[in-house]
Amino acid sequence: MTMINLIIDNKPVTVEEGTTILEAAKQINIKIPALCYMDLGELKMVNKVSSCRICSVEVEGRRNLAPSCSTPVAEGMKIHTNSKRVLFARRKLLELMLSNHPFDCLTCNKSTDCDLQTLAVQFGVNAKHFKGVRSSFPVDTSSQALRRDPEKCIMCRRCETMCNEVQTVGAITAFGRGFNTVVAPAEMQPLVNSNCVYCGQCVTVCPTGALTAVGYMKETWDALFDPSKKVVVQVAPAIRAAIGEEFGMPDGTAVTGKLVAALHQLGFDAVFDTTFAADLTIMEEGKEIIERIQKNENLPILTSCCPGWINFLEFHFPQLKYMPSTSKSPHQMMGTVVKTYYAEKIGVKPEDMVVISVMPCIAKKYEAAQPNLETNGIRDVDYVITTRELAKMFKEAGIDLKDMPDEEFDNPLGESTGAGVIFGSSGGVLEAALRTVYEVVTGNKLENIDFAAVRGLAGVKEAFIDLNGRIIRVAATSGLGNARKILEKVEDGSIKYDVIEIMACPGGCVNGGGQPFCHDRQEKIEARMRAIYEIDHTTKVRKSHENASVQKLYDEFFGEPGSEKAHQLLHTDYWFDDSKA
Repeated sequence: MTMINLIIDNKPVTVEEGTTILEAAKQINIKIPALCYMDLGELKMVNKVSSCRICSVEVEGRRNLAPSCSTPVAEGMKIHTNSKRVLFARRKLLELMLSNHPFDCLTCNKSTDCDLQTLAVQFGVNAKHFKGVRSSFPVDTSSQALRRDPEKCIMCRRCETMCNEVQTVGAITAFGRGFNTVVAPAEMQPLVNSNCVYCGQCVTVCPTGALTAVGYMKETWDALFDPSKKVVVQVAPAIRAAIGEEFGMPDGTAVTGKLVAALHQLGFDAVFDTTFAADLTIMEEGKEIIERIQKNENLPILTSCCPGWINFLEFHFPQLKYMPSTSKSPHQMMGTVVKTYYAEKIGVKPEDMVVISVMPCIAKKYEAAQPNLETNGIRDVDYVITTRELAKMFKEAGIDLKDMPDEEFDNPLGESTGAGVIFGSSGGVLEAALRTVYEVVTGNKLENIDFAAVRGLAGVKEAFIDLNGRIIRVAATSGLGNARKILEKVEDGSIKYDVIEIMACPGGCVNGGGQPFCHDRQEKIEARMRAIYEIDHTTKVRKSHENASVQKLYDEFFGEPGSEKAHQLLHTDYWFDDSKA
């Protein structure tokens, strides 16, 4: 590899050929502001469209300022990142952006998490210095998951890069010309009429409030203060590994017990663990895996826990719609069980119960609203709030997670296993399924239940498993761009798998669209993953089929996995609309 020597702000640095000025500056701890650029490391989301020019620097010998995010280094370069010319240009560029931006920071959903706001504070810009006509667009609230406010779009095009290059969904692109250009669905259609899958990754990279999640905090508060309602909350496994960040705790701090205590203090009548339903999912999905492998039919079977990925399948691979498991996602299963089994136990009518799901995922909001995910005309899950929303609710109620004692989840739907916890990370659903499927099929006890080959941030992970002489090939993939690659190979027959886990968000639910915002994303995701697997390793029961409460649920209510009642309540035909294909 050819090495390049250059000088940045009088500091010598040697970097590999092809490195940009921005990347070289990072190596010697020189911070250059940027809005359109975002490097997510191994997640491979690098936007070098150079649209904002906030990262401009002065290169000796060049007439114009150079965008550091897209300018490669050259031997002997001398660069100034903080000259009078550079700072003046950055300030004017920032002021021009703000002149076409709403000044509603006090009420903006992204306030204090907005990169534009942060730069304005950093540069001391506290007034509009350029006045004139401002572009005007209606707010798009057509979906039940994402909210799009084009007036706050600064054309950084991070969302476009994420949607088109990383996720390969292609739901949004630059639309219009000149002053009225904005990133939007084709022909400025509302999101609900686009092929948006609601994965929410665009929200995670948007530097302003142009893209946010639809919020359900008000509805949750209303339910909590309604004395006629029994309000139950469930918490996804990925939440416990991330929400601590919102309260100044180190990345990857597991706060399970504190989270339960805080939810009790918030006023929920019962606090359940979605991980219980993850174990239930393995019982149902594992049954399907075994049946399909034994019959050698409809393989590979695809996991169905991620609604963003299921949406992607509908739009881009409708011919493969027979492949996913018919099992509902864990939080939908939990909603069903709460409003049937649990409601009977406590003598409350399902219509008098409200189920709130706390999820790392924005697509779950869309999923919960689908009419076929109802039981006897009553929604399984009433409202979905994200990790970020729950943190705001805690802060509004004066609850500091750091100061909470540890409490246990309520029973009978609070018991879970390590297998259920690892659902929060890419490869976790597959690993949990393998732990159960192997022992059910072979009748042997697994000596080593860690399937490390399917863990981590790699786009595609593979493993081969011996099931009584039959070698099955399995894979776990995260990020819809990676899902596309693997499904194209399945479709053309160039590769054969038996089981594939797919998660829409790179890295899995720990990196969901509803998780705390972060810039050093790869480090945070890895820390959250470590927390998830540490919980698994320290949990006494680590296999879903050994969950005593799940076994009791089958004994008292469902009979056995795959029973008629289980199919009626725990399985679905999704929400596929063939007209969209």
